[in-house]
Order: sequence, then structure tokens, then C-alpha cells
Amino acid sequence: MFNKDIGIDLGTANVLIYVKGQGIILNEPSVVAIDSETKRPLAVGVEAHEMLGRTPGKVKAIKPMKDGVIADFEVTELMLNYFIKKIKAKSVFSRPRILICCPSNITQVEKNAIREAAERTGARKIYLEEEPKVSAVGAGLDIAKPSGNMVIDIGGGTTDIAVLSLGGIVNGASIKIAGNTFDRDITKYIKDKYKLLIGERTAEDIKIQIGTVFKGSKKEKFEVRGRDLVTGLPHGITITSEEVDDALKKSVYEIIKVTKTVLEQTPPELSADIIDKGIVITGGGALIDGFDKLFAQELKVPVFIAESPLTCVVEGTGIMLNNLHLLDNDI
Repeated sequence: MFNKDIGIDLGTANVLIYVKGQGIILNEPSVVAIDSETKRPLAVGVEAHEMLGRTPGKVKAIKPMKDGVIADFEVTELMLNYFIKKIKAKSVFSRPRILICCPSNITQVEKNAIREAAERTGARKIYLEEEPKVSAVGAGLDIAKPSGNMVIDIGGGTTDIAVLSLGGIVNGASIKIAGNTFDRDITKYIKDKYKLLIGERTAEDIKIQIGTVFKGSKKEKFEVRGRDLVTGLPHGITITSEEVDDALKKSVYEIIKVTKTVLEQTPPELSADIIDKGIVITGGGALIDGFDKLFAQELKVPVFIAESPLTCVVEGTGIMLNNLHLLDNDI
């Protein structure tokens, strides 16, 4: 009665937590603000994200996850501990069972690091599952049948592409081009074209507010403020959706190229299923305008955006937590 099963989407950009019987109860940025002298955490999640690019010398806002894996072990452990305490998942009576998602192509060493960070939070048992599989379940695909399903999960650090059948990944790829790459592309574009230096958060705001990857699909403008690289003084410009499309083009076509390779290596029977059912796009990146149109145009296959792309993975952990007996054999 006191046991809580927890599903965690330990993302590069956000951490989402699902508690069995309660649903999604936490969705916060994967950021920790630390005092660099005492190494004490000052803020975690939303508060720490507000500090990005705005901290005094001795305070560092750190993103402990990079490309879907742990870049800073101690800070990740600290962040997980904070979030688990925040949702009151540990009590005198219980140590939760935790299901964590990870990118499909990470090494055993990286998997062990994720498992160890979770174990140190006091979990009773850890399950690791591959992100595209969990996001497909969260998007409502029935992956248990002998029929092909394809999912493209565009997260913060990685894009996972997978063809699934009979509950497993038949063929897939994971590349380190995703939401964070798009932010860097926007920063570089503005720096090169306008000689204006902008912060990480500004680039993210541009992507969310006016971003598009399909020319002509969105025609909006955004006032950007930053530091002029020529004069060194604060300066402002206006950027358009079309310019964001130009900035993201190279990275987006890299994802399309890898997706085509995955499709080329897919058994013909499953390819036929994918033509019938189409491809589902999940992850925060799917919220950028035009991904479905561009992918459908380039891949010649129907493409759909999941109903709630940002929460697909964590909702998938919720469904899997109700079927933990099926995971016991895998891990």
C-alpha cells in the first residue's frame, strides 16, 4: 500500500516524473544552480532555469545531462534526489521502483551511470527502457503486435528513430541532433548574419515562438535583444520565421537523411505497414511548426505529430509501470 512506482523521463532539457495512480506530477527543466565555492545547490529545475545566463561569478547554472546521457554524475544525482523528495516518493515505509528512459544507442557504461544515479536516490529496483519504444507506447501505438510502427522522437539532446514490432525495436538510429542543436543553430545564424550575440534562453524562445522548418508555413516576427559584437553595446533586431527555417535547415535535413537510412534497412513487410499507418513524431522538437509537412514531403510517407509530444515518453512509462511483469525478463 505504501509502494510508489515511478516513471522518469530523464531528458537533456526537461525531467518529467510519472507516479503510478497519480499521473504526471513533475515537469521541470534539467538545470541545477550551484555555488562554485561551496558546491552547494542553490536552486533546481524551474528556479535554476530562470538563472541561465544571468548568474554572478560564483554561481553556476549547470545542465547535467548532455545528448541524453549523464555529463555530470554528482549534479544529476543531486537533481534526481531533489525531484524525488519534492514529489515525496520516498517514505519511511517505501522505496520506489523506478522506470527510467534512455536513448536507444547509448553504451553500457552510460546505462550503468543512469542506473547508479537512480539507485543512489534509494530506489528498490531500477528498470531501464529505450526512449523510442516508450514514446511509441505513450503516443498510443500498439507495438506488441507483429506489425510495423515507426516513431521519430526529437528530444533535447538526441533524436531517436525506430521501427518497432512485437514489442521491440527492429531497426533504429540515435543521433545527437535535436532541440539543443536547434538553439545553437539559431544563435550561430544571428551571430553570423547580424553580429549579435544572444543567450541560450533567447534562442530557445525564438525557436518556440516563431520557429518553423517548412518554408511559408509560418510568417511571424520576433524582437531579439543581445550584445552587438562590433560595438559591445546592447542592441536589438527583428528576426522572421523564414530566417529560423534557414538557420535550422542543415540540422533538420541531417535527421531526414538518417530517417531515410533507417527506412532503407527496414524489412519490406514492415515498410508496407509504415506506408499504411504513417510515422509518428514525438518529443519536444515535434512542437516546432512544419515537421510533419516536411517529413511527409521528403519521405513520401504519411507523418503525424503525437497528441501530446512533450509528454509521450513519460506517459509511456506510466503504461509500462502497469505492466512491469513484462519488463522483468528484459532487464
